[in-house]
Amino acid sequence: MRKTVERLHVPRRRPDWIPALFPLPEYLVDGERKDDYDDTKNVLQVPWMGVVTMAFSHYRRFYRTLWPGIRPVFQTIEFVDSASRVRLVAERLASTLGWDCLLQPLHSAGYAPPEIDQIRKLISVFHFGNVSYAMMATMARVLLEGHELAPKETSFSPFQGRHAPDVEVPFVLMEAHHADGPTRVLYEDIKEQLRLPFVNTDYRALARWPTYFTSAWHALRPHVQTLEYECAVDEIHHLLIALTEKLPNPNGLTSAALRQAATEDGSVDDIRRTVELFQWLLPGLILNVACFRAQLVP
Repeated sequence: MRKTVERLHVPRRRPDWIPALFPLPEYLVDGERKDDYDDTKNVLQVPWMGVVTMAFSHYRRFYRTLWPGIRPVFQTIEFVDSASRVRLVAERLASTLGWDCLLQPLHSAGYAPPEIDQIRKLISVFHFGNVSYAMMATMARVLLEGHELAPKETSFSPFQGRHAPDVEVPFVLMEAHHADGPTRVLYEDIKEQLRLPFVNTDYRALARWPTYFTSAWHALRPHVQTLEYECAVDEIHHLLIALTEKLPNPNGLTSAALRQAATEDGSVDDIRRTVELFQWLLPGLILNVACFRAQLVP
């Protein structure tokens, strides 16, 4: 499988230990932190604050340096084009894994076409939004590890308008404490197989349809941890690094500024490992959602 070559040496790496995470749910935030959440979602054009940014924003000086520093990047044509490229590569890689279509089993289980269409629309929202969160985590990791983004003087083209999927879907999360026994068992299996300390928003949202999501996960599960799967995730990781190097940096955020903010928060090791954790897991999440998408192609 072809590997994307980037100038920076930023290997895909799970942190040597997992720090405590403090992702404050949207319904519990207020004040300045709520403003951060709302602005992040508005600029990224997503309906949810990712666990990644909720965890990052716990470290106030760090997030209040990172987000204003990279905010304008997400409003450029260069970013929109790069994100589209990541999604296309993820779709190609997902297709190479090979899938049995889930449509007939879902029809047999009683799913009507409008229900399946809602599932597809929700998947499209995550397929779009996860790339932005992955780019953010990648930029944060690059800077924390002492590398630099593009010079402030790098030219760019502003993007105006909407590039997110023009869909509206109910955004309901099946939290573990809401779920029945089989769904909680499924969540534990996801964490074990993907080596995660939590269940991503995507999985909790898709579990709103328990019989669908059980089928989707059981179809994906045999691929996880295989060499072909790991190579695909690795390719997405390297593509994210390569594209991050080329993105503009209108506000001129520097490694020194972000590292100083992390120092002022007094939790440099925890912040570094938190960033490393999400930058490690998000390429896999991008691939998994592309796989869920492929499972519903007629």
